[in-house]
Amino acid sequence: MNNLFITDSPKQFDDFSLIEIDAKRCKTLRDFYETLAEVLHFPDYFGFNLDSFDEIINDLSWIEDERILLYFKNSSDFLLNERNDQKVITLLELLDATCEDWKFMDEDAEKETINADSEEEEEDYFIPKKELAIGFSESERMEDFLADLFG
Repeated sequence: MNNLFITDSPKQFDDFSLIEIDAKRCKTLRDFYETLAEVLHFPDYFGFNLDSFDEIINDLSWIEDERILLYFKNSSDFLLNERNDQKVITLLELLDATCEDWKFMDEDAEKETINADSEEEEEDYFIPKKELAIGFSESERMEDFLADLFG
């Protein structure tokens, strides 16, 4: 299975936890960030920009499910009001790379050392292994974007 794909039958992926998102709520990048922050319960420190999104989507430690399918229905509206198609492509490339990175994460989880508080105490932080897939409903717009990305 490709990381990003077109389907009108997301329920066929019954071994994934389905998170359905209406792309009508994601017509701009800001809308996209706000919607995903709400739906995926992003931490309060999320910055509503690409760098912060990259950090958060590569963590997801607060989500218990190990296999997650983000499915965008009404995908013809996905980032429809973004004037620069390159921004859409950049986001799709990031999503694809994130899905790929999750596949190769160490089975025992990635361990990082973080500062626990201002007194510089350190603690171990574990990011549990996940599998992430991104589906889009059938639309010429998304088919064209994915064809441009993956040939």
